[in-house]
Amino acid sequence: MSRIFTMPFAKVYPLYLTKVERKGRDQAQLDTVIRWLLQIDDETLAKHLENETTFEQLFDEVQLNPSAEKITGMICGMRVEQIEDPLMQKIRYLDKVVDELAQGKAMEKILRA
Repeated sequence: MSRIFTMPFAKVYPLYLTKVERKGRDQAQLDTVIRWLLQIDDETLAKHLENETTFEQLFDEVQLNPSAEKITGMICGMRVEQIEDPLMQKIRYLDKVVDELAQGKAMEKILRA
């Protein structure tokens, strides 16, 4: 089991926020892409951050957006669509949409609209 599976999502969230803010994006935009991918509302997102839900618990409790399978490309040296472990693939989907936000990609493209 990868160490990230048991890492609290709340420990990584500030890193995501710092990454997107350095590139001129804001917390509202970050929350939008996270809520889109995880299909959750603001209250549920806040609950997971407050409760220090692990990535494993988080992805057990949510159902990914059906458009998540359209997320492709490289993340951490791997093609996200070729990652075999389902939980790791979901985590990398999240990493990928945060990267796309930080890279300045248009929101409608990130949200696969």
